[in-house]
Amino acid sequence: MTAIDWQDYQAKSQDFKDKIIMITGAADGIGRAVTIALAEQGAVVLMLDKKARHLEKLFDDIVARGYAEPIILPVDLMDVTPESATELAQAVYDDIGQLDGLLHNAADLGSPSPLDQYDMEYWNSVMHTNLQAPYFLTRALLPLLKQDHTTNILFTSADVGRQAEAYWGAYSIAYAGLEAQMTIWAEELENISNIKVNSIDPGAVRTSFRRRSHPGESQESLPTPQSIAQAYLKVLSGEHDFHNAKLVV
Repeated sequence: MTAIDWQDYQAKSQDFKDKIIMITGAADGIGRAVTIALAEQGAVVLMLDKKARHLEKLFDDIVARGYAEPIILPVDLMDVTPESATELAQAVYDDIGQLDGLLHNAADLGSPSPLDQYDMEYWNSVMHTNLQAPYFLTRALLPLLKQDHTTNILFTSADVGRQAEAYWGAYSIAYAGLEAQMTIWAEELENISNIKVNSIDPGAVRTSFRRRSHPGESQESLPTPQSIAQAYLKVLSGEHDFHNAKLVV
């Protein structure tokens, strides 16, 4: 793991101005914080999430602040197939013509339990949302990410994906697969494109997801999504030497 030295990072005006960046799970938590931070820097964020009403409120919030106007993509990752991912990529190409960054941030916790008792509906949901859908989207959007300048694919990861723990079930297994997917994408693209591929583990953050995964935990001392958003911006800016790195905030 590589720790990100991001606390002193200051985005430059050219880092994100008019860049097009897609974020999954953009409606709340870390996705929301990164979306706002990018829009503030002039990036057009393609906000992908199943929570359409939350996306609409976020859109209004960003516009009210005078930041770059985002684009709403009300998509449930459970509905993403290779075909629908290709259709989405084609729509981005037809309407915008470019993509400069892709942040896979959406996640499904499932129901932590022993593997021999794991609910199969939860299993399918977690594996599809956390592992399969990111692959379908990355594969479909890859031609748009192959630019003359540096572009970035960034996966939000989790410690249980690198060090499996009992009772984390499908969530831990999916993120182990996601780390492998990140590494393979990075190695395969390193010498044939300007795409940098990394993962980032934000650690414990004060989010609704954390409250569900660690019920009863006091969150008062945990960092907020807003306080770590700059770590994501540093990686998405491309102004770094990270490539095929498992990063930790």
